Amino acid sequence: MAPSLAERLPKIHLHCHLEGAVRAETFVDLAARRGVPLHYRSADRADAQDPYRFGDLQEFLYTFAAVSRSLAEPDDYGRVAREFVEDALAQNVVYGELFVSPPVWTFFNPGLDVRAAMEAIVSELRRARPRASFVLLPDLTRNFGAERALETARAVAGMTSLDIVGISLGGDEATYPAALFADAFDYARACGLHRVAHAGEGAGAQSVRDAIELLGAERIGHGIRALDDPPTLELLASRRIALEVCPTSNERTGVATGERPHPYVDLDHAGCVVTIDADDPAIFQTSIEREYALVERVAGAPALERYVRNAIDASFAAASEKAALQALVSRAVAEISTGSRK
Repeated sequence: MAPSLAERLPKIHLHCHLEGAVRAETFVDLAARRGVPLHYRSADRADAQDPYRFGDLQEFLYTFAAVSRSLAEPDDYGRVAREFVEDALAQNVVYGELFVSPPVWTFFNPGLDVRAAMEAIVSELRRARPRASFVLLPDLTRNFGAERALETARAVAGMTSLDIVGISLGGDEATYPAALFADAFDYARACGLHRVAHAGEGAGAQSVRDAIELLGAERIGHGIRALDDPPTLELLASRRIALEVCPTSNERTGVATGERPHPYVDLDHAGCVVTIDADDPAIFQTSIEREYALVERVAGAPALERYVRNAIDASFAAASEKAALQALVSRAVAEISTGSRK
């Protein structure tokens, strides 16, 4: 049987949290080394054989917190980045813009040297070159409030030599709406940093609109709830603001329901710019290769190709790098086409 397009295509990460890509066995090992439990709340139970078991979005967030707590030293971050590169290259990932969450790091480990941790991450990510190129989008994290977000934006602006190209906004969007973070995003924009925001995952379509209109977000993480409001869909489509859709994540956190099992298809049909990613691949027990295969099976190879090309266009890579990545996609598609005619 000929390989599928999902297998052959170069992979693009636009929505992947490095802390959510920690291998399960690495999490177990680091938690033991640092003397912290695998579960975040005393009421939870975590099995070393299956530490990434959770039931809903809130339990997922607790799992993410437990993983973050286990990352206590710069060397821990270097190890995680090294293993991420190994896993990415094995799946033919060629470009990535990765989320990291310094406010979460220092919440759990106040003494952590953030710059040293960033340096450890970047040192390992750079080892992927020339096969792959990775840059960073540090997350301001809604849960710590507006003042801390602005502090993080200022710190990030002073570390752009560490392959930082922009900022992200994740966390509890229902409790901490976009308006709180306008100053931090304005500051980032003035510093020449790109801006992306998670929205339409834990809150409704208005959260998506606010991320665009109040924060100037250039891409939206998830954006699924935009489907509830046609004017928001029109806004996304008319401004060509890409959506970073993560199918398995959206299913497991309950954002994608039985009534709307494949929201990326509906978003695509509405004229939105859809890209596909894996979010927190280890915690969700998936991979970007698996997500591509899922999309190819559901939406077809032409749709998958379009979503990957969308990701390249929506990335913050230089024009020359985008052209090179598009050429890689064209080559893979041509090889598949040639093989199918034999």
